[in-house]
Amino acid sequence: MVNNLHERPGVYSAYDTSSVVSGGRAVRSIGVAAKAAKGEVGKPVTVTGWAAGVSVFGEDETAGMSTLLRLLFENGASAVTAVRVAEEGTAEDYARAFAALEKAEAQILVCDSGEEAVHQALRNAVEAASALRHERIAVVGCAGAEVSELVSRAEALNSERVVLVGPDALDGGGKPLSGVFAAAAVAALAASAPDPAVPLNGAKLKGLTGLAEDYTDNDIDRLVRGGVTPLECVAGVVSPVRGITTRTKTGGAADATWRELTTILIVDDVIPSVRSALRSRFSRSKNNARNRAAIRSQVIVELEKKLAAEIIDGYDEVRVSASPEDPTVCLVEFGFAVAHGLNQVHLTVHIEI
Repeated sequence: MVNNLHERPGVYSAYDTSSVVSGGRAVRSIGVAAKAAKGEVGKPVTVTGWAAGVSVFGEDETAGMSTLLRLLFENGASAVTAVRVAEEGTAEDYARAFAALEKAEAQILVCDSGEEAVHQALRNAVEAASALRHERIAVVGCAGAEVSELVSRAEALNSERVVLVGPDALDGGGKPLSGVFAAAAVAALAASAPDPAVPLNGAKLKGLTGLAEDYTDNDIDRLVRGGVTPLECVAGVVSPVRGITTRTKTGGAADATWRELTTILIVDDVIPSVRSALRSRFSRSKNNARNRAAIRSQVIVELEKKLAAEIIDGYDEVRVSASPEDPTVCLVEFGFAVAHGLNQVHLTVHIEI
C-alpha cells in the first residue's frame, strides 16, 4: 500500500515482507498586456523576437514589457501580440488592453500585474473571447504571495481558463522577479508544446535561476488541490511541478474535472480543429442528406487524427441531423475522452526474506 499520497508527480513505492526460506516551434500564439518604456498605448503590435519587441516598446527600467518578452521568447514563443498599458496601470487600463487583444491571434494571454482586480478582468476577457470561438487561456502570477494567498486568489478566479503560478522567481542575474514573470515563462512553455496532452511537469523554464520560496511537499499538496501551479528549483533548474488550472469548484462544490491544464488545452485543440475543417469544406453547401453524411465523415476524420496523435483516448458516435426548428441549421453532436498525462507511478514491492 502507498502511504504517502502527495500531489507531487513522481514514482511512489511501498513494500511488505514475508518470512520465506527459499528464495519541442510554438504552435500557439501569445498575447501580452504590460507597461512599457515607450510605444503607443492600447495598440496591438505583433513581434517575432525580443529585439523587435525592444525596438517597439523600449527596454525596461522596472521589470515590465521587455522582461516579459525576453522570458516568452526564451521559452519558445514564436509570435507575441503585445499591447502597452497606460502608466497608471489601473484595472480599467488593463481591461482596455485585454479588449484590444480580443481579436488577436492569441491562444494564451499574460500580463505584468499581480493585482486581483486585473486578474479578474483577464479571466472575464478570456472567457468572453472563448465563448465567441476565440479559445484562449490566461497564465498569471502574484508578487510576494504566500501559499495561503495563492490558494485564496485561485479560489477567487476559479476558472479552467486561468492558470495561477507561484512563487516569485530569480532572473538570470539572481535578481528577484514577481511571479507574473514566472507565469510568462510557463505560458511560453505551454504555447510551444506541440502535444496538448503532454503535461508540463518537470519541463525547464529558461531565464529563471531560482525561486523566492522552496515549497515543501505539504505546500505543493495544498497548492495543487487549491488550483495553483507550483514551481520548484532543483540543481538550479526551475520547472513546474504540475500544470493546474484555478477551476476547483462548480456551483460551490469541489470539482476536479478541470484540474489538469492539459484538459482545457486538449479541448481547445480538438473543437477548433473540427470547426475549422467543417468551415473550410462546407461554407457554401446545401443542408441535405448527402452533405450531412459528408459532414459526419469529416468530423470522424478529424477525430481519428486526434486519436492517432494520442490527444484523445476515444470518441462517441457522431450524430448529424437537420434542425427541426430551422432547416438551414445542421446539428452535429459527438463526445470524446481526453488523453490524460502520467503524473504518478505507484510501486508496490513484495520482498521475500
